[in-house]
Amino acid sequence: MYHFRKPDSAQIDDFLKVQAQQEFTYPHREATRNQSAPVGFRVDHNRIRLGQGAAVYEQAKQALADWQHYRFDWLHLHRPEAPPAAGQTVAALAHVLGIWVLNACRIVYVLEETEPFTRFAFAYGTLPGHAECGEERFQVEWHPDDDSVWYDLYAFSRPNTLLSKFAYPYVRSKQKQFARESLKAMHQAVVKKSN
Repeated sequence: MYHFRKPDSAQIDDFLKVQAQQEFTYPHREATRNQSAPVGFRVDHNRIRLGQGAAVYEQAKQALADWQHYRFDWLHLHRPEAPPAAGQTVAALAHVLGIWVLNACRIVYVLEETEPFTRFAFAYGTLPGHAECGEERFQVEWHPDDDSVWYDLYAFSRPNTLLSKFAYPYVRSKQKQFARESLKAMHQAVVKKSN
């Protein structure tokens, strides 16, 4: 999970194979579906308005399915070349403070609904090879009352390793940075397609 040198593709593939056989590290799977975080976890909830109308919603939905909300300089996602689906195991490789941190998650659910508003979402939950413990949901919404389209990011987490507990203030700052950059990436993806 922690590396002083950047792991190569073969190492990441081996890591994913091992993690795919592991169980989730938290008991309340799918709690992000209705924003009902378990006791003892920190909640992060961030939203950005992407625009309005069916076309913007479809652009946002495609951007989310293509993981465009995960495009940063310091964090790289390793995932199957397929749309998000329950059961897929993914790895995020972060380069922070001169260390490479490899974290594993599994997609818990994918949903597409039209009531009480139109939404497409998926969530992943942490596996033992993750510095944190919890679940995170990525969602795009289209509200009929005002025709608005939103990107909504909801997560609950707590430290899973001794190092993440020790460095918790820094971990929190990176979680907040991830949220800011994810909102920005989705906004840019939709604006770019609209032009």
